[in-house]
Amino acid sequence: MSQEAAFTSQRVLLNSGAEVGPATIYVSGGKVTRIEREYRPEGAALDAGSRLLMPGVVDGHVHINQPGRTQWEGVVTASHAAAAGGVTTIIDMPLNCIPSTVTVDAYQQKRDSFQDGMWVDVGTWGGVVPGNAGDLVAMLDAGARGFKCFLCDSGVDEFPPVNEDQLRLAMAELKKRNGRLLFHAEMDTGASVDTAQDPTSYSTFLDSRPPNMEVKAIDLVIKMCREFAPHVPCHIVHLSAADALPAIRAAKAEGLPLTVETCFHYLTINAESVPACSTEYKCCPPIRSEANRSQLWDALLDGTIDMVVSDHSPCTPDLKLHPCCGGDLAADAVEGDFVKAWGGIASVGIGLPLLWSEGQRRGLTLQDVVRLICERTAVHSGIADRKGQIAVGRDADFVVWAPEQENRITVDKLHFRNKLTPYQERSCSGLVHQTVVRGTVVYDTSKAAEDNEQWASGFSKQPHGQWIE
Repeated sequence: MSQEAAFTSQRVLLNSGAEVGPATIYVSGGKVTRIEREYRPEGAALDAGSRLLMPGVVDGHVHINQPGRTQWEGVVTASHAAAAGGVTTIIDMPLNCIPSTVTVDAYQQKRDSFQDGMWVDVGTWGGVVPGNAGDLVAMLDAGARGFKCFLCDSGVDEFPPVNEDQLRLAMAELKKRNGRLLFHAEMDTGASVDTAQDPTSYSTFLDSRPPNMEVKAIDLVIKMCREFAPHVPCHIVHLSAADALPAIRAAKAEGLPLTVETCFHYLTINAESVPACSTEYKCCPPIRSEANRSQLWDALLDGTIDMVVSDHSPCTPDLKLHPCCGGDLAADAVEGDFVKAWGGIASVGIGLPLLWSEGQRRGLTLQDVVRLICERTAVHSGIADRKGQIAVGRDADFVVWAPEQENRITVDKLHFRNKLTPYQERSCSGLVHQTVVRGTVVYDTSKAAEDNEQWASGFSKQPHGQWIE
């Protein structure tokens, strides 16, 4: 056995059921080997002092866009951004990359393209599209964490939506392995853009994606979940519409295997505050009213919503019809056109302080934070045997941060490729200082000024992330 390394702090939170207190965590071979409930700084590999040491964040919804659209993002920049925010595991989505991850070959292409570029651990969801039901079991065997489908246009031609008959074929295959199915839960209800309205006004776009699009889709999700229960766990991604909460609560009360996520942006931004022309706020489903946001928080705190993720979905500024970051707009483009701009919010790695800052005002505890963005996302991604808690035998994935420290999200703290996000210059509480992946420090703010064989701008010179099979 290799020599143990000690990670210690006066404030350690091992899991959502524990109290914050002193501890020293011993690590060998990337795994936690033992834990002592005492602060032992002498000889420690990392002494966090009074900063909080807790499990690394697991973000189960990220669009890395590699291979094929690395001008939007890529594994190096995405994993740098994750590491800088205490995220030690990201699970990539199957679309916006080319090819979409809908076959074993495409899965292997993605995995191979990520080699030597991961600063955190990375896995991927597969995709369900028309005609690929026969590929699903093989993709699970290859290592896909589960599958995602769309019930409406995805925005990219290579990932078309599925109808109810196609869903049934796919779920019959997933039933063989208890495979998890994720739904982008919006369906057409006949709503359309009012062309008489100003396209640079956020309300013009918002009115074209009403809550009943989500309600209709979630009714179908629940129907299919019931039909295949308990063999195909179903999951609603990025819930935005509070109008769907009664149906979700009823389905859970029925005992259906249904889980729900929402996103940092739905919990921290309201429609009333979105400025004109600010397309960095556009996403689908959309950010809704302040009243809707409050209902989402209530559902998060009462357990109706199970977890929180980033849904990091970036693109280049020209596709956002935004002039920032050196982006050039087409001659016929309207700057700030919410209707035509790409929908997606860039946010990987900045969710921890956002959730904590907003949540404190609503009674959220540090234990809740661990439950919502570490433990439950690990369970959802099928990696709870390795990730999500600090425990003997699990991966030594930690974040060291100062929950009380003031933090302004300035552009120098944005490590994803395109620095266009609604959070720029936002003030919040909580700053990440170190991130540890399987016992190796991959991000350290004290190394920010260094550029040598070991460190560059706060990141380890070498990537230490691994692909999750």
